[in-house]
Amino acid sequence: MGLARELLLWASRSDWLARQFQQRAFFRRASRRYLPGEDAAAALSTARELQDRGIVALVTLLGENITTAAAAEDVANQYTELLANIRDAGLDCQLSVKPTQLGMDLQDGVCLNQLRSLAAKEGQDLLWVDMESSEYVDRTLDLVETVHGEHGNMGVCVQAYLHRTGSDVERLVKRGIAVRLVKGAYKEPPSAAIQKKRHVDATYLNLSKYLLDAAASDGVSFSAFGTHDMSLIRSIQDYSAKKEVPANAYEFEMLYGIGRDSQSKLVSEGARVRVLVSYGASWFPWYMRRLAERPANVWFVAKSIVSN
Repeated sequence: MGLARELLLWASRSDWLARQFQQRAFFRRASRRYLPGEDAAAALSTARELQDRGIVALVTLLGENITTAAAAEDVANQYTELLANIRDAGLDCQLSVKPTQLGMDLQDGVCLNQLRSLAAKEGQDLLWVDMESSEYVDRTLDLVETVHGEHGNMGVCVQAYLHRTGSDVERLVKRGIAVRLVKGAYKEPPSAAIQKKRHVDATYLNLSKYLLDAAASDGVSFSAFGTHDMSLIRSIQDYSAKKEVPANAYEFEMLYGIGRDSQSKLVSEGARVRVLVSYGASWFPWYMRRLAERPANVWFVAKSIVSN
């Protein structure tokens, strides 16, 4: 793991830095590379623009590790309102939620109750659950399985760099739960995660092939491949064509503000592309992890600050 990535991940965990950066207008402007705005209206406006380009959206409210049941309920209420607005606007748009933002760190039942409530809402399509650091994986999978068993509309993110993810993917596919595969953006020790990029990439491709095999076999499994790595994307497309995987069995997911040309090219080729649109005031930890995924993006931030 490079020094730049280490520093960015360290920064993502600093409350002091978060307070300092969020108070400075030039850093707020720099964050707009990945964040179209801090309110739901900005997120939905962006989702509309994406849909006009043939791209669907995945919307998430930023924030994590809330400390009270009231705060968890407030987040769930904001998502409920957001879902109603998506439905009224006629947008092809899904939600993605963080367990610790819905109360996972609190007493048993808080997060489960909020997830149940959201999954049951009218108009709820596939409800995605983000994966946080490795200490939350077991609890997150257990929650998703429970709610999926009740409502049948759950999907969950898994991180290719964790050693355990192969068995987790098998477990999810067996239960018919949609899988979003990403490389991983948290600082994890060697005991928990693969450290070398080339090994993470190889694992990502192997897991992708497993997911595509499942879709080709059962005609039901659905996967989302979260990556901007065009080499990996082309390998996934080639394998999908070889295995005759149905086109509606998977999609590529990318971040707002990164790879716009690649997104448009994939759409023109007939691929399904979904873009993650984030909003909210608690953007700093998320923003640092996005930079850590590709530290070269720091250069774009520097240019943004200078140009403003």
